[in-house]
Amino acid sequence: MTQTLEAAADEQADRTGPPNPAPRVRRWARLEFDNWALLLLPLLGFLTLVFVIPLLLLLSKSFTDPAVGLANYSDILTNPLYLKVLRNTFVTAITVTLVTVVIAFPFAYLMTLATPFWRGVMMIAVLIPFWTSLLVRSFALVLLLRDTGVINTVLDSVGVIDEPIPMLRHLSGVMFGMVQITLPFAVLPLYATMRTIDRRLLLAAESLGARPSVAFWKVFVPLTIPGVFAGLILVFIQALGYYITPALLGGPQNTMIGQLIVEQVSTVLKFGFAAALAVVLLGSTLILLAIASRFVDMKKYLMGSK
Repeated sequence: MTQTLEAAADEQADRTGPPNPAPRVRRWARLEFDNWALLLLPLLGFLTLVFVIPLLLLLSKSFTDPAVGLANYSDILTNPLYLKVLRNTFVTAITVTLVTVVIAFPFAYLMTLATPFWRGVMMIAVLIPFWTSLLVRSFALVLLLRDTGVINTVLDSVGVIDEPIPMLRHLSGVMFGMVQITLPFAVLPLYATMRTIDRRLLLAAESLGARPSVAFWKVFVPLTIPGVFAGLILVFIQALGYYITPALLGGPQNTMIGQLIVEQVSTVLKFGFAAALAVVLLGSTLILLAIASRFVDMKKYLMGSK
């Protein structure tokens, strides 16, 4: 009887073939992924502690301090002064972003063409701002842009100007300082994208009759869009929340929302109103990103997915 059962089992195995190891492999792969995913738990816990919980407290305070309701948001949306500050913030951030990317694009392109020595020199020039304190850089810009600063002194000495050009306590000074600080955040993603582009595509376009300028604009530039979009996002989000540079280089007419939040917290002590300003800034940023995602595949450009 036993021999009969074994023979039947062997016959069944011969008909069905060896067991498929794929399900077991998939189970082990899923188990290994789950184990690796456990490494994310400390990071998630840290983000929850320092970001999610404070953000929820901030949101709660904006509706409950000094009284429960929408009074803080009503003040922001009905007071012309606060609306002007919001407009100044977004206009300045958009302008700084566009100027930064326009300057960063040719710089990153030259980095891809330069020899290794000069590429290293250019990279160090880009990274130096990361190694210098933001406060130190802003005070250096004060010395550079004031009426008796380096720029006005040089222009006056060569006879270009008769009187100092107002740059400090002016929008031009704020723009100059913010572009100088945000430039590395546009150069690095642009360079990372450009260095991966196969230059033989340009040669192929030229071999088909396209002029070098046409090949550059119709072949090379479209391939740099992921780097351009990454630079736009990085610079714009940073520019929205700047405080030190506008406070040192700008005047009262150039007040940005970061300065207004600090003033509400440190001088006026209206914590609920400051929280509402922060929520408005965060919500506006998310809305703009959502609008941009309707026209651009942000996941593709920021994460490199196909």
